[in-house]
Amino acid sequence: MKNAEELFNEYINNIGNPEYLASIFTEDGAIELPYMASMGKGWRTVGKENIQKMLTGLRERSPEFRFLNVKTHIITPNQVFAEYEVDTMMIGKPYKQLYMGRLVAENGKIKLVREGMDLVAVQKVFGN
Repeated sequence: MKNAEELFNEYINNIGNPEYLASIFTEDGAIELPYMASMGKGWRTVGKENIQKMLTGLRERSPEFRFLNVKTHIITPNQVFAEYEVDTMMIGKPYKQLYMGRLVAENGKIKLVREGMDLVAVQKVFGN
């Protein structure tokens, strides 16, 4: 059974593989981007099928999307907190981002990934 650190590494290293990533979430697992709510955007994606769709959409908008410069700050058997960056093109526009992420593991699967990010960088790409 994988611990939180192993699952976090799987998440970071496989962000471009939506099918695989969805498979390592619990049935009711979620990805949350709470600051997106302030832009009137959906911020919570729940369930393997929905997670796979969301990550497929990300890959379509940014085929080279990957996490860089990962700095892990807290590791317990069930949780990881880290910072990681993105420096890529998103829908043909430069996208530089610093994420803060918390992963929660449950029974060898990902229960939750909650990420904070710079919304100004998001607005530069999507314009609202």
